[in-house]
Amino acid sequence: MRTARALDIATVAVYSDPDSGAPFVAAADEAVRLPGATPGETYLRADLVLAAAKRVGADAIHPGYGFLSENAAFARDCAAAGVTFIGPPPDAIEAMGSKTRAKELMAAAGVPVLPGLVVDERLAADADALVHAVADLRFPLLVKATYGGGGRGMRIVRAVPELAQAVAAASREAASAFGDGSVFLEHYVERPRHIEVQIFADRHGDVVHLGERECSIQRRYQKIIEEAPSVAVDAELRERLGTAAVAAAAAIGYVGAGTVEFVLDQSGRFFFLEVNTRLQVEHPVTEEVTGLDLVALQILVAEGAPLPPAAREVKITGHAIEARLYAEDVPAGFLPSTGTVHRFEVPAAPGIRVDSGVEDGSVVGVHYDPMLAKVIAHGATRDQAIRRLARALDGTRAHGVATNRALLVAILREAEFRAGAIDTGYLDRHDPVVMGSVSCDEETRTTHLIAAALTAAADRRRAAILPGVPSGWRNVSLSPQRVEYETAGETIEVAYRHRGRRVEATVGGRPAEVEIHHVDGRLADLTVDGVRSRTRVTRVLAGATGSNVYLDGRGGSTAARELPRFVEPGSGVSPGSLTAPMPGTVVRIGVTSGDRVAKGDLVAVLETMKMEHTITAPHDGVVVELGFGVGDTVDSGAVLAVISLTGDAGDSGRAAASSQPAVA
Repeated sequence: MRTARALDIATVAVYSDPDSGAPFVAAADEAVRLPGATPGETYLRADLVLAAAKRVGADAIHPGYGFLSENAAFARDCAAAGVTFIGPPPDAIEAMGSKTRAKELMAAAGVPVLPGLVVDERLAADADALVHAVADLRFPLLVKATYGGGGRGMRIVRAVPELAQAVAAASREAASAFGDGSVFLEHYVERPRHIEVQIFADRHGDVVHLGERECSIQRRYQKIIEEAPSVAVDAELRERLGTAAVAAAAAIGYVGAGTVEFVLDQSGRFFFLEVNTRLQVEHPVTEEVTGLDLVALQILVAEGAPLPPAAREVKITGHAIEARLYAEDVPAGFLPSTGTVHRFEVPAAPGIRVDSGVEDGSVVGVHYDPMLAKVIAHGATRDQAIRRLARALDGTRAHGVATNRALLVAILREAEFRAGAIDTGYLDRHDPVVMGSVSCDEETRTTHLIAAALTAAADRRRAAILPGVPSGWRNVSLSPQRVEYETAGETIEVAYRHRGRRVEATVGGRPAEVEIHHVDGRLADLTVDGVRSRTRVTRVLAGATGSNVYLDGRGGSTAARELPRFVEPGSGVSPGSLTAPMPGTVVRIGVTSGDRVAKGDLVAVLETMKMEHTITAPHDGVVVELGFGVGDTVDSGAVLAVISLTGDAGDSGRAAASSQPAVA
């Protein structure tokens, strides 16, 4: 929309009901509602999108980088309706939409490909036949969705006994995400680099490449950090990669922006992965190092203009790195996190660009991808870009949902990454739970909790009784004010007594000397034990459970819950209750009431944001109650089942969940 506005083109957004308050809706000149919430009801409804275009008299549709962006039928429907589809021709999309057909075309064009096998209906239904069919393939194997991408429908198989289950799970996930459960197998290259080449073609026969991007830092086969150029690609390799990418584009009559993806093994050989017939999520890093606006080029090519000289004679300047900030719980296995984003802020700094999908008050739901924003840094060198991005992310405030911010910062500051010694196995060698753990030292936590306590009662002007009396004032000061906070699994009491500008305080029984320089409802400027710092405070009421408090300042960030003085009766759950670790839809049930289960047995499979999450029993016992059925939608914390310990009431616990996702 920013690019279109700069080109004097008006924009219209289409939006689902959950997205009615999203920033992109407000950014458009006009907007049309698509009734419903799920992608199948809204953004995947080509008829509704085209009806919206007709209603407002739109000349063209830009499909973005999801949903219908790689749908050949939609591109044809646009042409039939007299609306320009800002993307490649339908035949090119169709040719690359099937990854198996794409591999055949690339092999014919001389592009290196990996050996593989198409899993047809017969093989999918017959485990023995499937095992026999893969006899000539070398393990490990990768199960991939024939249609779609973005990490969905992908599994690594290291041994024959894992094969049938992996194929079945990948097929279910692919069917849910893309409407087609077809999958295929190919040899899995251990610890490769993921290198992709940005291509551009116009309607006059010119095809160029704009250099490569490195996308090797991945979690659950999805990219989280991308950069350009790659430290592993020298001028000679760049020329070979670019030549292969241009040949791939020419072979399918490509027009517009696209990306040819390769795996680069440790010996320097590269193999074709796929062609993304759309703009990539990570396109900003290419824009930053080339100075080109790729969306503007897309629009100009769609208008029939030839590629400009700047695109045909591209020059790489400096280095750019992008980090994808996701709403996800890293310690819980990257489970998507839902809720209201109470505060979202990335500090402005030289070389920093932010492409964000949220703002203060945005709601992250269960229906769509949990990416909050892309934060991009450009610098004269890779080291400068890394330092800029790490600093920007370290200062980012994203409150209300769990995020991967701490993990991103830790990766950027880790020695192996800084040296460029990376591959797709990076997060296998570096435990993301350890890297992404958010822990403050005792001094930082002390400062933050004191700031939380003092800001809670700081703004007396809104008080209903005696608003002119200073905060914390007592005519008889016999005992301190006390408040309890729950943070990082601990309950900590803060006690304080005002002595003018000074405060006598204890945090968890530890005394602290405090001097107040300024305190209001959002900021505390304090000297605590001889060190002065400023703590920014965001407080969100949480009903009977207290207030959630988010604190940013010296030494990092702290999230805490201010506990209520009086607890509502009956607020717990029954002993042995197995609760949902996140909201989602039940797609499979593995037990029935009365079954005996062992710790780790499958109880159910939840689908959230197009990803499957396996829910397992937290302990041995007997299933005495099931509170759901296939197709039911459950909220985070909902009781899925009650599992007694050997037939008796046992400890309640949160469901164990492991994600079985897909690729990049």
